[in-house]
Amino acid sequence: MREMLTGGDLDVLTGDYLAELTMLILARDRLRNPDAGYARTFLRQLEECLGLAHERGVKIVSNAGGLNPAGLADAVRKLAAGLGLPVRVAHVEGDDLTAAHPGALAAHAYLGGFGIAACLREGADVVVTGRVTDAALVTGPAAARFGWTPDNIDELAGAVVAGHVLECGTQATGGNYSFFRDGDVRHPGFPLAEIHADGSSVITKHPGTGGFVDTGTVTAQLLYETGGARYAGPDVTARLDTVRLTRDGTDRVRIDGVRGEAPPPVLKVGLNRLGGFRNEVVFVLTGLDIEAKAELVRAQMGEALAKSPPAEVRWDLVRTDRPDAGTEETASALLRLVVRDADEAKVGRALSGAAIELALASYPGFHVLAPPGKGSPYGVFEAAYVPQDAVGHTAVLHDGRRVPVPPPSDTAPLTDVPEPPLPEPLPAGPTRRAPLGVVAGARSGDKGGNANVGVWAVGDPAWRWLAHHLTVERFRELIPEAADLPVTRHILPNLRALNFVVEGILGAGVAAQHRFDPQAKALGEWLRSRHLDIPEVLL
Repeated sequence: MREMLTGGDLDVLTGDYLAELTMLILARDRLRNPDAGYARTFLRQLEECLGLAHERGVKIVSNAGGLNPAGLADAVRKLAAGLGLPVRVAHVEGDDLTAAHPGALAAHAYLGGFGIAACLREGADVVVTGRVTDAALVTGPAAARFGWTPDNIDELAGAVVAGHVLECGTQATGGNYSFFRDGDVRHPGFPLAEIHADGSSVITKHPGTGGFVDTGTVTAQLLYETGGARYAGPDVTARLDTVRLTRDGTDRVRIDGVRGEAPPPVLKVGLNRLGGFRNEVVFVLTGLDIEAKAELVRAQMGEALAKSPPAEVRWDLVRTDRPDAGTEETASALLRLVVRDADEAKVGRALSGAAIELALASYPGFHVLAPPGKGSPYGVFEAAYVPQDAVGHTAVLHDGRRVPVPPPSDTAPLTDVPEPPLPEPLPAGPTRRAPLGVVAGARSGDKGGNANVGVWAVGDPAWRWLAHHLTVERFRELIPEAADLPVTRHILPNLRALNFVVEGILGAGVAAQHRFDPQAKALGEWLRSRHLDIPEVLL
């Protein structure tokens, strides 16, 4: 926060604190303390930087309110009073639908940006919200600044795209970027958006900060955790297939051409609940006969667990071992056992006792990475939908007035766009076996139990090959985990990109820790490492 406030000019500083997993963590915090439920790190940052923001006239907009935006607003007021700062604090509420969803720890609708806009128009210096869309932190300030109404759908769509680029911070300035070696990303600066009244924007960063901004870094973030060409939100549906990216100087990328459509008639609701209890143990298998050692311990553990079998038992053998290895660690493979059940006893002492009792009675070299402990609760994320008018979206102004935010009057059900035409394929020619990542970047992430993998081509010739070659069938061959799962391919020619959505690969979501990479953050990099027959003209 200090870096952003001191590094250059700002009108509004935004902060996105809420991931799906964060909502579950905050819900558990609030079970222990009803006054909790917001991101305490935000308050610690404000303690250092609120005076600086006030001095420079920078508004602060954040969703750090989590499950308790009113509580956070009160805490910010107390902090400001203690610092002697005349700061006007407002908040947005109405997202909390937990009472309507029995069994959920937290159920929150994703609100749009017009509650934020109402607070800013009435003079708020700090606006905190609960669950809003990530892009709302940008569309709200832009709507307040330029006087946009819900009818300004193209302008709002442009701001949604800018907000999506900003939402994950330094992922737009070289962080988590396939071609990270193109610049110095040891300490990338945070991105900022210069937004114009027509909804166009320039993505850049403060002068002298690390990292870099180019069309590739912006493309990567545009593809992150999205699906098809229609990117739906509470205020507008942005057409990602209309986005134009052009270089506008060093560390500057212009976004324009974005078209908007009416938002859907429903709001997404994120439901977090406890799914049960889980436990795991990782057996270390060293040297020779790895497969036989794994078979032995699986059989032994199977007999022990059969006395009171957990509902779910999953084994994964990770072959990290090498022949004739120079260190014991590189001579070892890892055998991971994960168990889940609604009954904590079935995954607690039953597992730990069975594993430790084998210490002197199993494969040679038996040891585990860490002794298994008690079973731990895990969360499940689900998405539900409610009509837009079923939510009491409200701006609570700094003077206590409550301003209802009406739902949009014009909505349209969300449908897929027709598949666009593909570019002309490359002429036939010699090929060479090489990793996909030589000619394409990728960015992947999670949405509940689904994962998306956005893949973009480096240049038009590579796009002409990629669009025809990386089909759903080829994707399933390269990512065997997806072989039996629904996979949808979306084509975005303006971005020279394909976006794959893999349904169910993450089970019940990140908190369930269904797979080795529970948020699919590295799924795209795995795909880039797979070898294909690539035209030599591209290599």
